[in-house]
Amino acid sequence: MEEKSLRRRREDEKSIQSNEPKTTSLQKEVGLLSGICIIVGTIIGSGIFISPKSVLANTEAVGPCLIIWASCGILATLGALCFAELGTMITKSGGEYPYLMEAFGPIPAYLFSWTSLVVMKPSSFAIICLSFSEYVCAPFYVGCKPPDTVVKCLAAAAILLITTVNALSVRLGSYVQNVFTAAKLVIVAIIIISGFVFLAQGNTKNFQNSFEGVQTSVGTISLAFYNGLWAYDGWNQLNYITEELRNPYRNLPLAIVIGIPLVTVCYILMNISYFTVMTPTELLQSQAVAVTFGDRVLYPASWVVPFFVAFSTIGAANGTCFTAGRLIYVAGREGHMLKVLSYISVKRLTPAPALIFYGIIATIYIIPGDINSLVNYFSFAAWLFYGVTILGLIVMRFTRKDLERPIKVPIVIPIFVLVVSVFLVLAPIISTPAWEYLYCVLFILSGLIFYFLFVHYKFKWAQKISRPVTMHLQMLLEVVPPEKDPE
Repeated sequence: MEEKSLRRRREDEKSIQSNEPKTTSLQKEVGLLSGICIIVGTIIGSGIFISPKSVLANTEAVGPCLIIWASCGILATLGALCFAELGTMITKSGGEYPYLMEAFGPIPAYLFSWTSLVVMKPSSFAIICLSFSEYVCAPFYVGCKPPDTVVKCLAAAAILLITTVNALSVRLGSYVQNVFTAAKLVIVAIIIISGFVFLAQGNTKNFQNSFEGVQTSVGTISLAFYNGLWAYDGWNQLNYITEELRNPYRNLPLAIVIGIPLVTVCYILMNISYFTVMTPTELLQSQAVAVTFGDRVLYPASWVVPFFVAFSTIGAANGTCFTAGRLIYVAGREGHMLKVLSYISVKRLTPAPALIFYGIIATIYIIPGDINSLVNYFSFAAWLFYGVTILGLIVMRFTRKDLERPIKVPIVIPIFVLVVSVFLVLAPIISTPAWEYLYCVLFILSGLIFYFLFVHYKFKWAQKISRPVTMHLQMLLEVVPPEKDPE
């Protein structure tokens, strides 16, 4: 005991002499492999098991359907490369938030964090967990729909488990992501291999005349892209944890260049496998494409499909939670959310308050349960902010020439992604106008009320309420402010 205390005293003396106190900040725990797994694990979730039906319904034929899937992968890769330039130029966590802050100032950044934190990300997290819950419950309720109460309780338990894992340890969250990514790649491999076995046996009739009878419009193409891009959602997730990446200048672009094309190839091959076993009509009539595929190809071992699909969705939920917590953390650090949300656990060195807040909001979204239509309309808001962020990249090429750019993509790429973003935002509104789009825009702009009341003009009565709340939460959760902001 005496030796330990003497050693500790010497360490303290060295710390004081060197004037380098230990800092409480996010640690660089995420390497290249974990970065690739976060991209692959977050993108491959429930989307590839749901979206094929919607993409085919809007394209009406096998050929255009496969072209849409490949185009979505190319668009996601180009968008991610633009984000790689932003991520290595501005090495702060929080995804679009710090980029919008640097390019356009606090108001667009705040509106992004407001829309993301309150609706888009928690509702997406809730939907993924509800999908997981339905797949897990399905084998126990053969021939009937599982009770809503059971599905929602299991989804809430999944949110609690994932939030707890990520609040306990960055490394544990990364390990969990790696394991679930491996599990979901197993089901992807099973579907691809079994589909190509059928293809090798001569089941090619569904690919004959694959462009026959196609009647597409601008509206249907945009809706097909929406559904395809929903399956690719997560291509920008690594930018939310830039501060925790080891050697981000190397690992961020490498993880993007390896991860997203890998997902694209898997998606195209999975769709080919689906069409090998099912006709377009049968695929459109299927309630769950992957389960129907499993029943036809893997029986009597068809239970493997919902089992591994559940792993896939829980892995996507874990990746979403891992990255979204950092957005809340950065927004709190900038003073755009409650200050306690930017605090870091003393023992765990994780943004625990941000993760807990995220988990609570996601659990609230589970209560109504049917929020798919809401998320569809807010996906247009997501592409609105993607477009504004890419516009920020183009603007900073001229206004912030002093910033170091370890990665610099050709200017043609961000311009192309910006044009596509504008198309994706405007096309559904023009082709099928709906009040919900107006409500969505009004909700985004309503964030300005909170910005001017609580951020720009800091009223004393609000601070009197928040200070004791912050103090008690700080003691309860054992969290402290980060001691230094990353440069």
